[in-house]
Amino acid sequence: MDCGILSGDHLKSASDLGLPFVAVGLLYKNGYFHQKINGYGIQETEYTNIDIRDLPIIPVKDENGEELIIYVRFPKKKIYLKVWQINVGRVKLYLLDSDIEQNSEDYRQVTLRLYGGDRETRIQQEIILGMAGVHLLQILGLKPTLYHMNEGHSSFVTVELIKDIIAEKKVSFDMAKDIVSAKTVFTTHTPVPAGNDIFDINLVEKYFKNFWPRLNLSREEFLRLGMNPKKELEPGFNMGILALKIAGKKNGVSKLHGAVSRELFSEVWPNILPAESPITHVTNGIHTCFWLAPSLKELYNKYLMPYWQENIFDENVWKKVNSIPNDKLWEVHKERKQKLIKIVQENISNRLRRSGIGAIEINEIVSGLNDNDLIIGFARRFATYKRANLIFKDLERITKILNDAKRPVKIIFAGKAHPADKEGQDLIKNIHEISMMPQFKGKVFVLEDYNIAVARHLISGVDVWLNNPRRPMEASGTSGQKAAVNGVINFSILDGWWAEGYNQKNGWAIGKSTNYESYEVQDMEDSQSIYNILENKIIPAYYNIGKNGLSEEWLTLMKNSIISTGGKFSTSRMLVDYTDKLYMPLCNLSKKYYNSLEEVASFNEWKENLYLNWNKIEISQQENIEELSIDAGSKMTVSCTVKLPNINVEDIEVETYLGKILDNGTIEKIGIIPMKLESSKEEERIYNFITEIEFKDGGNYGYTYRVMPKNKMILDAENLNLIKWITK
Repeated sequence: MDCGILSGDHLKSASDLGLPFVAVGLLYKNGYFHQKINGYGIQETEYTNIDIRDLPIIPVKDENGEELIIYVRFPKKKIYLKVWQINVGRVKLYLLDSDIEQNSEDYRQVTLRLYGGDRETRIQQEIILGMAGVHLLQILGLKPTLYHMNEGHSSFVTVELIKDIIAEKKVSFDMAKDIVSAKTVFTTHTPVPAGNDIFDINLVEKYFKNFWPRLNLSREEFLRLGMNPKKELEPGFNMGILALKIAGKKNGVSKLHGAVSRELFSEVWPNILPAESPITHVTNGIHTCFWLAPSLKELYNKYLMPYWQENIFDENVWKKVNSIPNDKLWEVHKERKQKLIKIVQENISNRLRRSGIGAIEINEIVSGLNDNDLIIGFARRFATYKRANLIFKDLERITKILNDAKRPVKIIFAGKAHPADKEGQDLIKNIHEISMMPQFKGKVFVLEDYNIAVARHLISGVDVWLNNPRRPMEASGTSGQKAAVNGVINFSILDGWWAEGYNQKNGWAIGKSTNYESYEVQDMEDSQSIYNILENKIIPAYYNIGKNGLSEEWLTLMKNSIISTGGKFSTSRMLVDYTDKLYMPLCNLSKKYYNSLEEVASFNEWKENLYLNWNKIEISQQENIEELSIDAGSKMTVSCTVKLPNINVEDIEVETYLGKILDNGTIEKIGIIPMKLESSKEEERIYNFITEIEFKDGGNYGYTYRVMPKNKMILDAENLNLIKWITK
């Protein structure tokens, strides 16, 4: 549930792979907004209605042949929603639309704009997406095995499903929650706290005061579903926390983002270290064939293996890129550059003409673009953490780089700032002002109204794709993946997907993978890295032109970029990962256990017993726990004794918890080693566990013991928040 560019690629690949998907979103008839940049560089927003008649979209009909209208109940009255359908290949996408005559004017506005309105509009949209979305699927007779929530916007799916199960099966909230956990996946896309919707308690009460009794919960119990467990009731209800507490499987969208998310949301699981938070990762990808330029697709059809498009996620497919003659690849790339230049010239000319700039000056600016020039592209949402103007940190140095007549370099910027993001809009204004300075005219270009059509030309028509977010705030980033498959070379911070994609032969890494003492220091070091790499690596490689008119060094980089990213960072590979790591494990558990109320009831009784007796567990050991100095290759046998209260030994997992202690006192290379039951005294309920530790690295180590719950129905043991550390 929830749709955007990435979700669209997700659905296209689900269709390609024949996966049984159905999707639900909102129909934003105004879309996001059209962007105009005036003569002062100020972003102006313009909303226009999309003409539904121009789109491949049809109204859904009910069994009587009438247009399907559903509703969801808001505090004062119902809001009615027309249902539309788009066929994304073999996948059906349903969109909910409140802009219909059955609604009052204020309700007609709810789904009109993406990110439109105030906080109340936002919670209304998310109630429609999550709760009316579930209701729609029921009306259509669809019974999904799994629900995948993309970001917290759709988190109300969870409570709506729980409400329905309680009503249908006459079970407790805890049992219903377990059943829902076994059929929900949550993907968080945002690595910063502010990226998760947090609603004021009064607003949540307004919309849910008549709802939580249907869950058999009190006001406080319901509100705590969206609260940090370590704190008292906060002034906000966190949609990300709601999804994390209920969803059976959780993931970030790159390896680094998974680690950042485990740290960011660590307080949801207060009894374990952040690194053990049950948030895995599935790195985002792109729908390769959608974003691949048609002329390049023709080239790939000729030189890659037959039916390569059906095996995009197979990395072996892409090795054949090396068989493409360099002159053929460069010829296609030059054609893409020429098309991009025409679009840039038209876009810039229209914008400057509207601002009152004369034709002669406009011509001087746009005529500076040449398809022989090294062209750098930067296009994304203008948020401050993406640091769009970082390359201008040292104006004197970038002036020198961009004004080398023998080796010309041009930079094209594009992107929108959120209408409410003044700082993001100021970035656009700043870059516009720089582009109009005498030394940068005809060398720095700012496009307006960035959209999919412009993006397709940018990601295939520039030579270098620049991305310099403030590490580690980029969750994944997919624009660089789109560029790479088109032979454009990435020049990026080691953040998001590039931290996995960079291999030292397929592009360039900006800065270091380190923590900085301040943003100012980070910005300074990263900007210096940009200049050094441009001067010493990128520009020399591009202009290392041989007698044949080609830079063989550059074309090798282009091919390495395509080969290393084409399959690995596709949504086909992403869907395979989701299926193997998240979808199928939940499907198997749900089918095997959670479809049986008897099994779920038994599991709940088991948990109740654990919560009642867990703190009575005692762990002890014979040897003293001390810091140990160990040589590499050493082995050591350790043991502990566990005394259990009214808990069976089969219901626990005993582990040795090991870490290497650094000179500064921090611990790294944490290892968790399962222990085996060696002997027992059943009458006294005392059990001895043992394991052998093998040390691959030498150094100082510390270790301890702990007990975790174990049950065939546990999705992730960490979710129970039950952990017992050594007591003596």
